[in-house]
Amino acid sequence: MNENADHKIEVKERIVNFFNTHKIKIYIFITILFIFLILFTYFKINDEKKNIIVAEKYVEAGLYLSVNKKKVATSLYEEIILSNNKIYSILALNAVIEKNLISNKKKILEYFKILNNSILLKEQKDLLSLKKALYLIKNSDTKSGMKLLNQLKDENLNLKPIILEILEN
Repeated sequence: MNENADHKIEVKERIVNFFNTHKIKIYIFITILFIFLILFTYFKINDEKKNIIVAEKYVEAGLYLSVNKKKVATSLYEEIILSNNKIYSILALNAVIEKNLISNKKKILEYFKILNNSILLKEQKDLLSLKKALYLIKNSDTKSGMKLLNQLKDENLNLKPIILEILEN
């Protein structure tokens, strides 16, 4: 029993000794960890606020579109596209294309390029490329659209059945 008490005292002394020798390093580590947690929380909250603002703009643009205020809706959709939001930028581009809000082909292709550079997931890039190919085919650039579809067919197994169906028609 005396050995057990001696062992406990020895462990306690070692911990106190460790703390005393590395006191400054421990305080610095705790301070850095605390600052990191505060910054992480700040950036997370900031991203959520930006997402909410972009979502509200998307809904607002849809409302303007439903009351035939196409210019206002178009400017809101363009703003959303340029915000590089992971979800709403793609949805805004789809709305612009489906409702023919922008007739300038170069501008639409530039938006495709912007979104393609901002997207990280390969599946989303492939879907965006498919949408771009369909847009090109619809707007009299069949050669470029078919070339893009053939590239996608060779690269993507998930979209291959859809692409083959499009190529057959």
